[in-house]
Amino acid sequence: MGVVEGVYSTSMAQHMVWLSGRLTFGECVEVFERIGQCIVGRSSIWRRFQTHGERLVAVAQAEESQVCPERMQLGAASTDHATVKGASMDGGMVNIRTEGWKEMKVGTVYDVALRLEYDERSGEYVQLPHAQNMGYTAVLGDVEQFRPALWALAVAHALPSARQSSVTADGAAWIWNLSADLFPDSAQIVDWYHALDHLAAAAEALFPTDAKRAERWLNQRQDDLFLGNLDAITQPLDAAGLFDHSHYFHTHLRRMQYLEFRENGLPIGSGTVESTVKQFKTRLTGTGMRWNRDSAQRMLLIRGAVLDGSFDDRWQQAA
Repeated sequence: MGVVEGVYSTSMAQHMVWLSGRLTFGECVEVFERIGQCIVGRSSIWRRFQTHGERLVAVAQAEESQVCPERMQLGAASTDHATVKGASMDGGMVNIRTEGWKEMKVGTVYDVALRLEYDERSGEYVQLPHAQNMGYTAVLGDVEQFRPALWALAVAHALPSARQSSVTADGAAWIWNLSADLFPDSAQIVDWYHALDHLAAAAEALFPTDAKRAERWLNQRQDDLFLGNLDAITQPLDAAGLFDHSHYFHTHLRRMQYLEFRENGLPIGSGTVESTVKQFKTRLTGTGMRWNRDSAQRMLLIRGAVLDGSFDDRWQQAA
């Protein structure tokens, strides 16, 4: 078994950094030893991650400045392409040394493709929209820090020049404000399953002592929710003075036209980004993991590039 220490080839360093985006640094050592038949110290992997991670972050920031909305000019609407695009956003928590748990904002941009699938609602096989060719970005910071990274990802995936696009997410206000700024032509869609959760909470509030009536009302109103008949939901809630529950449906009325969205081939679930958040957390929030802020951002970039397959291209750009 060879000992690989000291000076590393560019290729070896690339493998180290890529693998660190997949596994913990300790697990990387085991992989190199068992599969690569060489001994690479954990500290060596850590140093390459830091050095090259900083290069990758610098390149990403340079790209963001080059494609910022103020510097971009989109073509005429007649030149928009026909590939349907989608975007989703969400947040997750990362443990930062001396700061505690801080939020990372995560975004994904993807192509929307129709696929034949069994639809439980209709009991038939129908063409349902699914995400493919996904790209990821994640930033440890606030909305203003997240904005350029999301826009750069959207530009890389040609979302702004799409003839049809949508943003599907939960009801967080920051998401819709950012969507309105960056993607004003995109349909805004509240995740179907988040809406169902709110509907279930409203049913319990409407019939707090009668679980059967609450369940019956919930089942009836699910159809109304899907069909966009939100008056059937808000009117009894308003009449009962349950404005905290009805407000959600009043606010998102246009974002809950699920039948229309489905007929237009747009996704009504945000499971794509929720799964993405989990994949970032898998690498950054394992047992006992704590990061300093700069290291966390380097890993978020590397992890996203590894997940969406853009790591090698980014590496070449940084070279």
